[in-house]
Amino acid sequence: MRTKITHKRGHKPGMTLLEIIIVVSIIGIILGAGIKFFGGAVGNANDKAAQMKINGLSSLLESYRSAAGSYPSESQGLQALVTKPTTSPIPRNWRQQMPNIPLDPWQQDYIYKYPGTKNKSTYEIISMGEDMQLGTDDDISSQEGF
Repeated sequence: MRTKITHKRGHKPGMTLLEIIIVVSIIGIILGAGIKFFGGAVGNANDKAAQMKINGLSSLLESYRSAAGSYPSESQGLQALVTKPTTSPIPRNWRQQMPNIPLDPWQQDYIYKYPGTKNKSTYEIISMGEDMQLGTDDDISSQEGF
């Protein structure tokens, strides 16, 4: 048995332009909220990834100091973990800590300072963060809590 659908005279089945605009608007609002939410999550994930790399580099610098007798100078930088320094202070016992220095999540070099900005008795490793500008609020430092 077939059911016959009847419509009011002159009214065709389907959606009106107003209904389509409302549906598209609702979809746009949902997508906008999702992009804002997930965009923030990606930014936060990059910050955490930078901090994890800084922690890893810090561990390697401690290993370097144990073998070499001191941290690399600022001019030797993190490259001292890759190639043996030929300038003072020459490490007394050097071994390669890593094959190359990683870039931060924004594809920038990490900055090495010795002595550090806040704690002058140790080094500081800095990622310039998303804005890629040193000295701004989004910088990530080994000398600051995360």
